[in-house]
Amino acid sequence: MTATAEKAQAPAASRRNEKVGNVVSTKMQKTIVVEVEMRKAHPKYKRIVRSSKKFYAHDEQNSARVGDVVRIRETRPLSKLKRWSLEEIVRRSTLSHLEDTATVAAVEVAK
Repeated sequence: MTATAEKAQAPAASRRNEKVGNVVSTKMQKTIVVEVEMRKAHPKYKRIVRSSKKFYAHDEQNSARVGDVVRIRETRPLSKLKRWSLEEIVRRSTLSHLEDTATVAAVEVAK
């Protein structure tokens, strides 16, 4: 095989931007709000300054919960504000796990 044929068969690395952040809201259908914190040195004073930005991301299965750490990937515009999609859930929130067990217990009591 030639070098060009090997390059053609190798999966192309995605050029789409990826960010990791915390899920802040899941109140919309198939949409999550992810807050990404950025740390940057101040140009003059060299002190680390924290800033954050919120991104609207598409979550097809409504699988993410508030407090989860997720990876989102840039995509085509899906709505007025949504330009990101949920790639994976990096870490589940312990808070969301407690809420799930509480709802299961409430359903069992109601029966």
